[in-house]
Amino acid sequence: MEQEPKKITDRQIYETSIGPVFMSKIEYAMYQEEMVKQIEKLHIYVDADACPVVRIVEKIAEKYTIPVTLLCDTNHVLQSNYSEVIVVGAGADAVDYKLISICHKGDIVVSQDYGVAAMALGKGAYAIHQSGKWYTNDNIDRMLMERHLNKKARRSSGKNHIKGPKKRIPEEDEHFSESFEKMIHMAIQNREGENNGKECLSTLIEFLKATSCTYY
Repeated sequence: MEQEPKKITDRQIYETSIGPVFMSKIEYAMYQEEMVKQIEKLHIYVDADACPVVRIVEKIAEKYTIPVTLLCDTNHVLQSNYSEVIVVGAGADAVDYKLISICHKGDIVVSQDYGVAAMALGKGAYAIHQSGKWYTNDNIDRMLMERHLNKKARRSSGKNHIKGPKKRIPEEDEHFSESFEKMIHMAIQNREGENNGKECLSTLIEFLKATSCTYY
């Protein structure tokens, strides 16, 4: 004979990511645990070929216990004590396409390639340049156009050789660190809040149904 479920009498109103919910202290603790699981799904992907901010990314990610994946080709094999390293064949854009194939909505992508950033934004991920500049849906088209025009100008002038990057200075690393950490905060808040996507919302609703809580 099936036992009747134990009645919960200590329920009260708690604020959640979809509004006020009538639940018990135990249910609220379970809800918080579910939300932590959603936050933990945040992942950072780095287009790591000749990337000068890999160690900065790892240091900050470790602070928040966020997993990192470094992607490089066979010409730039990396080693890391913190990150997962994926080595891709040295074909044209092979690293770029591999990165985009494994990143998801809400993840963070670090890349100096505007094309990679555009594809990441298209998947609902966040993207940041090694300078600390955020790629957004508002600026990516302009940045892609500028890249196209610069490339066209080089071809017309016969100067196809691109100068290497200038020596990086400490102020640039500091700026990237601050900007990158702000992006992490935003990504976490968006996962916690009302705009954190269907996955987190559906998880919460299923949890509430399973525990017979009342939400409105």
